[in-house]
Amino acid sequence: MKVYISADIEGMAGVTTWSETEKTNSDYPVFLKQMEREVSAACKGALNGGAREIWVKDAHDSARNIDPAVLPKAAKIIRGWSGHPFAMVQELDESFDALIFIGYHSRSGSNHNPLSHSMNSSEINYIKINDRYASEFLIHAYAAATVDVPVVFLSGDKGLCDEVKEINENISTLAVKEGVGNSTISIQSELAAELTEKKVGEALRSKMDLCRIELPDSFEVEISYSKHIKAYRASFYPGMELIEPTKVLFKTKDYFEVLRMILFVV
Repeated sequence: MKVYISADIEGMAGVTTWSETEKTNSDYPVFLKQMEREVSAACKGALNGGAREIWVKDAHDSARNIDPAVLPKAAKIIRGWSGHPFAMVQELDESFDALIFIGYHSRSGSNHNPLSHSMNSSEINYIKINDRYASEFLIHAYAAATVDVPVVFLSGDKGLCDEVKEINENISTLAVKEGVGNSTISIQSELAAELTEKKVGEALRSKMDLCRIELPDSFEVEISYSKHIKAYRASFYPGMELIEPTKVLFKTKDYFEVLRMILFVV
């Protein structure tokens, strides 16, 4: 079995402020350790569940956070950003049997995580796909659907776990924390890792076909920017329409074109 793991940091247990996610800050190393702890646990769970090959995408900020030495020998790690539209699931293709998200967070505009955002925390108010507010989970779960890979597990904040169940109730989730205003309530760090290992193994031994996400037949993507100049500039992307001073709309029947557009305008 070949398993893909995509890891972010804003949904890891305990992570609460932006300073804890940025390399240049003194409190970052503590929460990098938690990121490594939870990702390593997911790898162990994957091996327990029958994986023989694991690919890990470091998908936070510079994408150069996780020390490869903390991962098992069966794992390969993708560091940095290639520029491919698959972004946080770069290199995912039909050869993989399952996709796992670790440390993911709620979408822009939600109140479930102090660090809620969608792709760009400083410029994007929200992204909607077919009138559904889009999280980074949804954007990349749809990418997985284009190559027929089921999403079997996600860990992160409670709000995102609730969203996942709305998309497909068969996907296993683990809420390691809950956002309350500008605070978080998290489970203990080692417990988060233990539960991740356990639940990932169980997910890979379950009926993974039930975890496939069905792609819509067509896509209408609305993007709201914090500044009107960003929307004006984005309106020149082929097929893009400026619908309000800070909003643009893109329509297509090909989801890869959605990913290509996001790469260039978000």
